[in-house]
Amino acid sequence: MAEHTEIAAGNFLVPNATFIAEFIAFLLILGIIAKYILPRLQGPLAERQAIIRKQMHDSDEAKKKLEEAQEAYKKALIEAREEAAQIREHARAEAQRTVEELRAQALDEQARIIARGEEQLATQRQAIVRELRVEIGTLAVELSEKIVEQRLADDTQVRATVDSFIAGLEAHDHAQAGSQS
Repeated sequence: MAEHTEIAAGNFLVPNATFIAEFIAFLLILGIIAKYILPRLQGPLAERQAIIRKQMHDSDEAKKKLEEAQEAYKKALIEAREEAAQIREHARAEAQRTVEELRAQALDEQARIIARGEEQLATQRQAIVRELRVEIGTLAVELSEKIVEQRLADDTQVRATVDSFIAGLEAHDHAQAGSQS
């Protein structure tokens, strides 16, 4: 037997009694850990894994919501820019329409002022023509009286009288034109 223990002690492949006892003790400790301690540790680990999964799921949902919000923001921004462009175009058209209306009103007012001025000029012209007719009538009577007084004595004297009468008329017209100005 001593030979056998020497062979066993010399051969590392053959287990000795200490090794078997240590191996059995290891298996017992491993069984106790697996049966009593490991389930107690797996509960909190499973809870933590569930919390982590939930957080990852929430993170994915938040990321999707963020992307959706960014898309909605971009669409709203595009719509706002389009609406602003429409408002600008509408304002320009309204301003152009207002300018055209004011221009038309100014032209109407100008036409009214011109018509009123022409009416006033026509009225003044008629008044002047009436005054001249009255004055010419009186002057013609005066001239004819002078001509009759001279009794048609001399043809050159009649012409001189007519010329002086016309010069008097011109002087009278210039005097009236100066007083009206």
